[in-house]
Amino acid sequence: MSSTQQDQRGAGAEERATDFDAVVVGAGFSGLYMLHRLRNEMGLTARVFEEGDGVGGTWYWNRYPGARSDSDSYIYSYSFDKELWQEWEWSERYPGQEEIRGYLEHVADRYDLRRDIQLSTRVIGATFDEEKGVWEVSTDAGDTVTARFFIAAVGALSAATRPDIPGRDAFEGEWYHTGLWPQEGVDFTGKTVGIIGTGATGIQAIPLIAEQAEHLTVFQRTANYAIPARNGPVDPEVKKARKEDYEGIWERVRNSFAGHELWFIERGALEDSPEQREREYRARWDRGGFGLWVGNYQDIFANKEANDTISEWMRQRIAERVDDPETAEKLTPRDHAFGTKRVPLETNYYEAFNRDNVELVDVKETPIEEITPTGLRTEHAEYEFDALVFATGFDAMTGPLNRIDIRGRGGRLLREKWAEGPRTYLGLTSAGFPNLFFITGPGSPSVLTNMPVSIEQHVEFVSKIVGDMRERGAETIEPTQRAEDEWSGHVQELAHATLFPESATWYMGANIPGKPRVFMPYLGGAGPYREKCDEIAKNDYEGFVLNP
Repeated sequence: MSSTQQDQRGAGAEERATDFDAVVVGAGFSGLYMLHRLRNEMGLTARVFEEGDGVGGTWYWNRYPGARSDSDSYIYSYSFDKELWQEWEWSERYPGQEEIRGYLEHVADRYDLRRDIQLSTRVIGATFDEEKGVWEVSTDAGDTVTARFFIAAVGALSAATRPDIPGRDAFEGEWYHTGLWPQEGVDFTGKTVGIIGTGATGIQAIPLIAEQAEHLTVFQRTANYAIPARNGPVDPEVKKARKEDYEGIWERVRNSFAGHELWFIERGALEDSPEQREREYRARWDRGGFGLWVGNYQDIFANKEANDTISEWMRQRIAERVDDPETAEKLTPRDHAFGTKRVPLETNYYEAFNRDNVELVDVKETPIEEITPTGLRTEHAEYEFDALVFATGFDAMTGPLNRIDIRGRGGRLLREKWAEGPRTYLGLTSAGFPNLFFITGPGSPSVLTNMPVSIEQHVEFVSKIVGDMRERGAETIEPTQRAEDEWSGHVQELAHATLFPESATWYMGANIPGKPRVFMPYLGGAGPYREKCDEIAKNDYEGFVLNP
């Protein structure tokens, strides 16, 4: 350890010989900003391990056709550097995968981050050494390094899953997962293609694959409500006005419910007449984006009768856009309330099913029985394909963490502690795992918000904790069991006051067989959550134990 590092630890801190002050897992939005804060702003040593051979995180792996942000580009970015925000020019309202990855590569270069990022390296284990008070982190390359802080910036949706269908590995054609797409891309021209899944990734990919493929068969388990994106270039005058309102935009976004410039209508849906509701719904539909979801009547998530008004309105829009009534009915959700599943944005999704070369199969009516060497077989038919696409999503939120062998005090495995569902304090820490931080982990607003906004808040809060520990000479920090229990209970209480837990969603772990049915994100909103974290820090880190 250098004398500089010793000085930075604080006068009261016992010297700990470690390879780094912090190890960070993941080089996406979270990991890049975390490295910048730790190294460039705080003078600490840090190493980022990234499984991919390039930076980008989610946007490194998700290269499937149509992959793009569903948050407006001007706020799907970092706000910590006004100059960066002012200088970067996005080409569209919703940036595509290549453009977002280009932005993150620019960030890595601008802040000289690459020299402390180790690519093509997967972290397989991390164990807290209680005697030494350090984390020992092991990689798939057989290396082990030590650090005071272990920071999991792994992403909430990074553990891709394929359904356990009999014969899954028997297929002799090409197969792809939307979350693990080849870097060189895929050309489906002239091919027969089957795609399994109609969640957010499927809804983005299907229209573009349909344009290439000779024939596309879509296997749908659950019909989704999807909102038009209305993507395209942003008016130069709008861009100019936004550039002039940097402080105002970020003040509003940081204190909003979902990290967007969107606000709920401050009355109930049933307080308005059908004509008034039609105007409100139509205005948001025509505008595109998430306004119909997180900028709608304030009670649609809690009141079934209120929700029925928007659910039925959305069903009518699907019927208008799909020519064949039988296909339209298959695409119409009737098993969950609007907004309680992740609502994707779409461009020509429903119109894709009007094409002669696209077929829809409802696997609830005709389940997939097996994948064969030439395609797949349902109860009623056999299909042959040149290529299969799995748009089957992710083991969300806990999956990326559970894939690492994380051991805290007494050698306890994190995934064993979470066997009945994640237990955290603020979605940031877990009792018995000192100096371990999750960036946008389960129990935080994370996936219910515009992610860069929540990421910045978490990274800045972790940075503040680490800085305050250094000033007071504290060696470790972890939550009390009581604080964790109360927060975990609060997360569930908020969720169960709404319609969300009634729907079988990845928010509840319902897409993974055997996963506990626990609502994982925090429904209290990004702005109120930020205030809560600030209050906890102000109250001398209430709920945490800091050990000298």
